[in-house]
Amino acid sequence: MTIRFLIILALLAPAFAVPVAASADEAAGPYLATRAARFDSDYAAAAKYALMALKSDPDNLVLLESAVGSLLATGEVEKAIPIAKRMDEADMRSQVAQMVLLGDAVVSGDFATVLRMIDAEEAVGPLADGLIGAWATLGTGDMGAALEKFDAIAAEPGLRSLAIYHKALALASVGDFESADKIYSGDVDGPMQTTRRSVIAWAEVLSQLERNEDAIKVLDDTFGTDSDPQVADLRAKLAAGERLNLGRIETPRQGVGEVFLSLGMALLQDTSADYVLLYTRLAEYLDPNDVDAIIMTGELLAQLGRYELANAAFQRVPESSPSYYTAELSRAESLRSSSDLAGAIDVVASLRESHPAIALVHASAADLYRQNDQFKKAVEAYDAAITLYTAQGDAPWFVVYSRAISYERLGKWPEAETDFRRALELNPGEPMVLNYLGYSLVEQQMKLDEALDMIEQAVKAEPDSGAIVDSLGWAQFRLGRYDEAVVNLERAAELYAVDPVVNDHLGDAMWAVGRQTEARFQWRRALSLVDKDKPNPDVDPDRIRKKLEVGLDRVLEEEGGKPLKVNDNEG
Repeated sequence: MTIRFLIILALLAPAFAVPVAASADEAAGPYLATRAARFDSDYAAAAKYALMALKSDPDNLVLLESAVGSLLATGEVEKAIPIAKRMDEADMRSQVAQMVLLGDAVVSGDFATVLRMIDAEEAVGPLADGLIGAWATLGTGDMGAALEKFDAIAAEPGLRSLAIYHKALALASVGDFESADKIYSGDVDGPMQTTRRSVIAWAEVLSQLERNEDAIKVLDDTFGTDSDPQVADLRAKLAAGERLNLGRIETPRQGVGEVFLSLGMALLQDTSADYVLLYTRLAEYLDPNDVDAIIMTGELLAQLGRYELANAAFQRVPESSPSYYTAELSRAESLRSSSDLAGAIDVVASLRESHPAIALVHASAADLYRQNDQFKKAVEAYDAAITLYTAQGDAPWFVVYSRAISYERLGKWPEAETDFRRALELNPGEPMVLNYLGYSLVEQQMKLDEALDMIEQAVKAEPDSGAIVDSLGWAQFRLGRYDEAVVNLERAAELYAVDPVVNDHLGDAMWAVGRQTEARFQWRRALSLVDKDKPNPDVDPDRIRKKLEVGLDRVLEEEGGKPLKVNDNEG
């Protein structure tokens, strides 16, 4: 049975679903409110309304299941347990209720009940049950039988790497570090698929074996010397001769939590975020200190648009954790996505003070400053990021490109052009850079032939990008190739119909070829698309109104610009 097939099985058995119609005696208001809240992934409201409706209809399977699922999604597992038990006692079968009951049994240390649920096919599903059963068997004290179960799962096509990873964790949890090392190194069971968590677990095992130098080599070979704070902290401890603790898994309870997190990561590629959320919430419940599970929960909630729950999740990561900066950056992005740009900036500003040695922190802050039109602060933050990146090698092209945009917005063109060209050196042929640099040169009427060549390269790479096709048409307009410009600007308007800049450009090109009525239509359309709350520096509403009043030729004359003139070589 392949992982793909097992994932499909999971999809065919959703954790909790809402049917089309309710029974006749349900409280209609709370029931409908529950459905609406679930549809919007508003789990707190869904739980509230489901519990309210259950007062009138305490045996309704749909409401019971919705209450359990919603409480689990909000992380209130303790409140979900009594409802799940009521469903079990009434012989109401529900996967999400079974997941909650299984988690309760694991936390209680009742591994015999866990194994009974698995044998009765009343647990989670085939793949999860196999791994959970192996850990539960270890929980009963039978290591030999547990290893046999891990080996049986490893024999299934597509499951070997996941099974031997958990087998290595189990061996290390009982102190058999030599056997765990043989699995991680590939000496036994063949090579394992490398993940961040497995590499860190291996380093911890090597340290327990008093092989710190080997552990450092494993970390360096995987992450390089430019590592994040968590890896850097582990490396520093190893270099100082400290013995690392088993930060991954020390108990069968944590092992089961790792099963839910491992499967959640696998399912994320093939199923919905709200389903995967149930797995990460159970992982958190089984191991409240698993920072990776907490951060993944927050990211899922942000993806679902439940930013208040996402922020609460990210804030549970303690400042003492090496992953604190990751959680805070995720929280800043969640705040930005919820339109709280000021709150996001406050988060990254504080993070720059607490984590000044991390280039990504400065780059993330700079991005937020740039998005808020605070270009001077953006440049300062990009400077800090690029200095740190350069000390370790080359800065990422996108960071250099973003600083170039900030310089351009500040009117510092020489600095901007230098950065644009450096970004192209770092990532030759990148359409975004070619387009921005080419368009900027066109706007300044500088190096027009080179600018046109750059934009043509960008269009070739991204032929369906309205913004890039607009740049091509505008460059042709600036060069006096008006007929060509109209063709490309009409294409840009098809691709990017709601952009005022594109429509303004198309209006100018149409005016230049004598299509004045159509030109005025496009200018009016451009005006209708201007967002008064978010001024666009590339479009001037007053200038458009002036063109509508007196025409483009008169505006150019009053501005002291060059009159419209067809290029002799057009076409």
